[in-house]
Amino acid sequence: MTRASHGQSSRTSPRYSPVNVDSSDSEDDSNERTPFVKRGRVYQQPEDDEELSVTPGAGLWITFKTRLRYYVPVFRWLPHYSMGGFGHDFIAGLTVACLIIPQSLSYATALAHLDPVHGLYSAFVPGVLYAIFGTSRQLSVGPEALVSMLVGTAIAQQQHASGNSDPQTALAIGCLITLFVGLFTFFLGFVRLGFLDSVLSRALLRGFITAVAVVVIIEQSITLFGLKALAEESGIGEQSSTIEKLVFIVGKFSEIHILTTVVSFSSIIFLLSFGSFKKRLTKLPFLQFVPEILLCVILYTVLTGVFRWDKDGLAILGYTKTAGFPLPSIPATPEGVNVRSLFGTSVLISIIGFVESIVITKQYATKHNYSVSPNRELVAMGVANVFGGLFQAIPAFGSLSRSKINDKAGAHTQLAGFITALIVLLSIFFLLPYFFYLPKAVLAGIICVAALSLLSEAPHDLKFMWQIQAWSDLGLLLLTFVATISVSVEAGTLIAIALSFLLVIKTSTYPRITIMGRMPGTKGKFRAIKDYPGIAEHIDGVLIIKVEEGLYFANTGQLKDRLHRLEVFGDMSVHPSEEARLNPVSHVVFDVENMPSLDASAAQILLEIVEAYHAREIQVYFVKLRENSRELFIKSELLERAGGETHLFRRTADAMDYIERETLALNESEVQV
Repeated sequence: MTRASHGQSSRTSPRYSPVNVDSSDSEDDSNERTPFVKRGRVYQQPEDDEELSVTPGAGLWITFKTRLRYYVPVFRWLPHYSMGGFGHDFIAGLTVACLIIPQSLSYATALAHLDPVHGLYSAFVPGVLYAIFGTSRQLSVGPEALVSMLVGTAIAQQQHASGNSDPQTALAIGCLITLFVGLFTFFLGFVRLGFLDSVLSRALLRGFITAVAVVVIIEQSITLFGLKALAEESGIGEQSSTIEKLVFIVGKFSEIHILTTVVSFSSIIFLLSFGSFKKRLTKLPFLQFVPEILLCVILYTVLTGVFRWDKDGLAILGYTKTAGFPLPSIPATPEGVNVRSLFGTSVLISIIGFVESIVITKQYATKHNYSVSPNRELVAMGVANVFGGLFQAIPAFGSLSRSKINDKAGAHTQLAGFITALIVLLSIFFLLPYFFYLPKAVLAGIICVAALSLLSEAPHDLKFMWQIQAWSDLGLLLLTFVATISVSVEAGTLIAIALSFLLVIKTSTYPRITIMGRMPGTKGKFRAIKDYPGIAEHIDGVLIIKVEEGLYFANTGQLKDRLHRLEVFGDMSVHPSEEARLNPVSHVVFDVENMPSLDASAAQILLEIVEAYHAREIQVYFVKLRENSRELFIKSELLERAGGETHLFRRTADAMDYIERETLALNESEVQV
């Protein structure tokens, strides 16, 4: 039989037929459709592929407009916006603004340890930029508890190392972190690394988030009990570990400030009770939009101002500068600050913030039946934080609680987020003086309630892991939790990300191959022996291997070792120290139907495997080889080394018939000799 030469159309043997596959790959964001109401009808947004495919001879202006609508989504949805939906977006924007304003004040003051106005900058600037570049209609972008705490910890560490406690130094460090977060997040989107949310392990993230919630509660407890002054006298600050803070609180519990403690825990009870009522009284729609956090802030601010609790030792927010809105500027690096360390912290913040945000984005995209692009989300959040860093904001990402309220309030488009940002801007110019008597204990209570919400999913995940006996996942969760609590938040972040990547690498470098056996009573029916233990039968002298995935440089490193173990033991679960369980083989059949592709490294490894088998006088055959892989088999001479076209088959049963005929002919010739 003549083998097809390179560069010509290959001729196939009667026993071989190439497997044709559709090689077209679609992008994640290639079918994004966004319905809008226009003149009483539903406007169906054209597919991205249709917009991006410019016909020959089309003008440069058309090309520019199609690209602009794709990369800047506001030009896609705004021209088709219906004023009929403005009421819903306005109510949603106003409702979220009532929540994000007190949250921004709390996170900036108590977690990031900056002036409260910088929290509002973080709610305004990134909010506007995300409304322009973002693809999610319900995501609320602004300061977040977890991210703000990482910023505050980094600021405290840098100030402690440099010995500079100047507030302007703290602000410069915070702005640099925001700028670095934006640049790195934009870079991730530019190089299309939006799949990162699928890389991080849920168990590791749950352990980390749970630990961070505990760290936040312990840290805020110093303010809740009115022990801030005593903590400073005792040398307990942001650089202190969580364990040290806990020991301090327990040791000084007899010296707590009674009024501060009462205000703190009464505000927490108010917030939790109001939230519980809203969940139970679902039949009262108006109650779902009542901002309990804003009510709590107004209530305790008025009470403190009327009864002058500040004179009784209750710490208040006090005077806040209202210098308007800052001009954009690149933050200068303060003397003694380790920029490399800041960038490392920014990378961790970027990854954690994006993962949290994209989970929320996908959740509401699925609920409302529209598509989002993780890569464009990275670009949007990157641009939002770059400009945030230029305008003295702390890093901003998506919030689950605010996004949930935004959705319930009826947000239809990104205009709701833009309205929220405008209301925040008004508060920057006109409302800050009215927060003079706002107790810091109430801000700490707001943060503790947010931390408790982070803890809410932990029992469910722990119960599920215990139920299915996922001991490895449970161990990883506990490892991350203990590291975050006992060492630092940065250590927990690093461990969660590093272990997630190691697990992905370990899994991706482990080639998925299966040994096949013949089903009893049949001649051409083969099944995986691991799936039919005790039923599928090993064929004496023949090893049938099914390749379950494409082969490339990463997953072929262990291929030789795995093939050897399957040849000797027939099962990868058998320890290598055991005695051989299978008879020596003389034929190896590779079923490569599920191998859609292979690269040069994989082809070279397969060539070495075939040559090693031939050196041991073992014949090699390939079944269901795809046409796109066949070309590489020919170019690399892998097909020739395996035995040419006569060792290619359409079915495993055909290969077995050939092996049986060859074996029978060989036995007859030996008898004649």
